[in-house]
Amino acid sequence: MNVRFTARHFKAHNGLKAYALSQVSTLKKYYDGIVDGNIILRYEKTRDSVKIAEISLSVYGTNLVAIEKSDNFYKSIDNAVLKLERQLLKYKDKRRSK
Repeated sequence: MNVRFTARHFKAHNGLKAYALSQVSTLKKYYDGIVDGNIILRYEKTRDSVKIAEISLSVYGTNLVAIEKSDNFYKSIDNAVLKLERQLLKYKDKRRSK
């Protein structure tokens, strides 16, 4: 699986990048047909800065996307990965039933 990492409007430190890549790489245990992945981290400057993690995966025939907002990048990444786990299991179930 080829994963690209992008940090918009800020410079991500190596710990955050490594954490995001390791969390996304754990999704391989749910479905091994993941072709490509994108991780985009950004934040909005409002009163209390909102951290946004957008993770998209390309699997055979479709794209799966999860966008999460919170006050912490680590929490946003974890919640987005949980969403993608559910999406992958649902996609895998549909593929098996056909």
